[in-house]
Amino acid sequence: MDERQLIKAHKISLNNRLSGAMTGVREVLSFDAGEIVLDTEQGIMIVKGEDLHVTRLTLDKGEVEINGRVDGILYTENEDKKREKGSFLTRLLR
Repeated sequence: MDERQLIKAHKISLNNRLSGAMTGVREVLSFDAGEIVLDTEQGIMIVKGEDLHVTRLTLDKGEVEINGRVDGILYTENEDKKREKGSFLTRLLR
């Protein structure tokens, strides 16, 4: 089966850097006024900004809405994906 078919939908909608909605969210790992960390279907997503708030959270649907000034969005791989891929040396020797 194609790997893309196994990945659930993940979408971001950002309006004027002041409010946003995300789908494909598994869990809110942490949040404060300067940073929101989400576990998504595409890895760990970090939203940085000022006066950030989680305004709506519906984990059974995988939806999150935020507001505040968004300065940046960064993705990192979650630990499960890192373990699936193996270490650099393991991948090199395949």
